[in-house]
Amino acid sequence: MGRSPSTPETRVAILGFGTVGSAVAHVLQAQQFPGVRLTHIYNRDIRRKRESERAAGLGADIVWTEHVDEVLQADVDIIVETIGGLDPIEEWLQMALRSGKHVVTANKQLIAYRGAGLLQLARDNNRALVYNAAVAGGVPVIPATLHGLQGDRITRLSGILNGTCNFILSHMEHGADYADVLQQAQTAGYAEADPTADVDGFDARAKLCILARAAMQVGLDPDEVPAQSIRSVSAVDFHYARELGCTVRQIARAELQGDTLLARVGPMLVPRSSPIAWSHGTENMVVTTGDFGGDVVFSGHGAGGNPTAVAIVSDLLAVAHGSSSVALPVRDCAVTGEFLAPYYLRFIVRDKPGIVSAISGALSGMGANIDSILQRPGYPKEALPFVVTTEPCLTSVVASAVEQIARMPTMLEPPLCLQMLTDDARD
Repeated sequence: MGRSPSTPETRVAILGFGTVGSAVAHVLQAQQFPGVRLTHIYNRDIRRKRESERAAGLGADIVWTEHVDEVLQADVDIIVETIGGLDPIEEWLQMALRSGKHVVTANKQLIAYRGAGLLQLARDNNRALVYNAAVAGGVPVIPATLHGLQGDRITRLSGILNGTCNFILSHMEHGADYADVLQQAQTAGYAEADPTADVDGFDARAKLCILARAAMQVGLDPDEVPAQSIRSVSAVDFHYARELGCTVRQIARAELQGDTLLARVGPMLVPRSSPIAWSHGTENMVVTTGDFGGDVVFSGHGAGGNPTAVAIVSDLLAVAHGSSSVALPVRDCAVTGEFLAPYYLRFIVRDKPGIVSAISGALSGMGANIDSILQRPGYPKEALPFVVTTEPCLTSVVASAVEQIARMPTMLEPPLCLQMLTDDARD
């Protein structure tokens, strides 16, 4: 059994010595927090990790191991998990909690999908499971909502929850190519070698579900929340967005309407007047809207080892000083991606008479009205991009119209359909 964190020394073990785990180790080493000592580090191929540059300067008395049981059975008080994923991590953390150890993690997929069961197990064993670093990296949005906004009734969340996508899109806004800036993000350690979870919205979706549980007390299955990839966004979309007084960002949205939660993740047009549009690089930004307190904005760096390590170390220090997990009543509710919003539709066509009329007919036939038509000069008629924006309509309505338009023989590639945030719906 792990000792109580009220004893003079709190012993800490780290599972995983990658970008985040090594950053946690170095923050602990640099800060030398009284009464907190890093005693164990687990990783596969531990010899390579121990001999790496990232291991330089760490305490000589640390036990390095590639056998996780050696950590789970050790006399440590807090397990810091930085590996990520569901299996076998869930089983390892269950074992840690049952053996009397507290757990600190930044594993957003685990908390989004399996967090309810792990939190109950932690309560059953009088242990803490803390995961504030799972959302927005070094931005303390979860503890702020849990401790600072519980007096309000939060009805809406919106913002940027993936630093990698924000890095990519904000660089594309200034003319960078998607493939080039993705490679930059990978080189800098912001994006994985396989960027699917980031660019296709799965990472932000998991974080949105965690944040909705903390702020709105609703339980969400991430698989029920629609996610749209940023891969189809191109330079021309930023040109058109600029003409519309907007930019493009990957946005995570959740809004309570009675017993239904509207939720969606994907690239959206954001008005330049919105604080969300001001977020660049790896910054994350979350805007909460409450019935009594109005809008509250959280902003800071959300990608990379050091910001996440700061949040993890803050969590373990809180546990070391006796803080416990906040238990809130969580209710299930119906989840839908059916927003009433204006939409941006970008087409690339082989130009010929009647195209606009055909698109207008398809939209009006489904009950959607055109608000504006934009066509920038200088593009060849053999591959002409132009944009239609709609008046507010339901997601399913515009999706049905776009599906019909996509079958038109003049379409050279699938239309791009992006939701548009408006000033009254943004934050």
